[in-house]
Amino acid sequence: MSVSVADVTSGRQLLLASLLVNPRLDSLLRGALAAVQTNALTPLYALPVAVRRRLAGAPIQIDGNTLDPDLQLLLRVEGLLPNAPKSDVAKARAHLRTLCKLVSGQPRELQRVTELTVRGADGQLGARLYVPRTASGGLLVFFHGGGWVVGDLDTHDSFCRALADDAGIRVLSVDYRLAPEAPAPTAAEDAIAAFTWAVDHAVDFGAEPGLVAVGGDSAGGNLAAVVAQQCVRRDLPLPALQVLLYPALDLVGRRPSRDLFAEGFILTEADILWYRDHYTPDPAVRSDPLVSPLLADDLTGLPPAYITTAGFDPLRDEGNEYAAALKAAGVDVTHVCHTSLTHGHVNLRPLPGATQDAHTALANRLRQTLTGPA
Repeated sequence: MSVSVADVTSGRQLLLASLLVNPRLDSLLRGALAAVQTNALTPLYALPVAVRRRLAGAPIQIDGNTLDPDLQLLLRVEGLLPNAPKSDVAKARAHLRTLCKLVSGQPRELQRVTELTVRGADGQLGARLYVPRTASGGLLVFFHGGGWVVGDLDTHDSFCRALADDAGIRVLSVDYRLAPEAPAPTAAEDAIAAFTWAVDHAVDFGAEPGLVAVGGDSAGGNLAAVVAQQCVRRDLPLPALQVLLYPALDLVGRRPSRDLFAEGFILTEADILWYRDHYTPDPAVRSDPLVSPLLADDLTGLPPAYITTAGFDPLRDEGNEYAAALKAAGVDVTHVCHTSLTHGHVNLRPLPGATQDAHTALANRLRQTLTGPA
């Protein structure tokens, strides 16, 4: 008897579905997910919409927002994964790489992906340049998320490939130094050095020096905000655009969204404190704008900003507050709150619906802003 690809795919879908609806089989799913490969969840999201909605469970509504049902289904699957021990940094880093493999999707084929080194604050840093088949003169210098402790070029590889392809720009992803090996403000200084190096070498990449943007998600969004501020203060070349995706902006204050979404939505309160304590073991540095850019005294003169926040993110309120503060300082700000999404959604791009819509909106903005001679 022959078995078609369609039969195999259907079987995987039914297996995942049965595991989700039968709690007694949770242990089997945990074992399977412990050794996941790229695209492991693709069959799940090929199920009919009605089936996915049923598997996701009753709608989750908090603070006037309704969680995207496909993202809710992913959270249910993630809940069956073993938790990363927060006492072991190496295991936490490996855990994030595993989660990213679950939802990475098929890697985009580009014209070229090149490993290289860039200037850091104290020596060279690893980096990866993504060049799409058709590119304008724009370049995005990107800093990955992960609380300044986890994350690397590989965890955000699929996202950077897709963004370069969809926006039609080059993307330079920078592997800045992580805590606790390199506490604050090392990552910030690395980011500033890497961005200015990229502007200096833009022509070497086929990009225009005046069309170099800076961006990042979560902790990377924090670094991108710091770069934009410090370029003004240190009289360095300004980014054409600062892209702050659900950024962490204040390591001192606390806002209501931290309590509303303290558990169950990818980034938890325990995670936030763990990352903060590793990145800033000296509490005295937390109020420095190099660490908490929301606490800067003067926001005038900063480059245009594209800021996204997520409705189910404990960092939502500080992102909203920073967008408002930038606008009050006369900065050109586009602020998009993706009300149905959670923290970390850029790495969930292969999911249908709201996560894909957020990715498309970001790619469109980069394409519009960084259009220039190829």
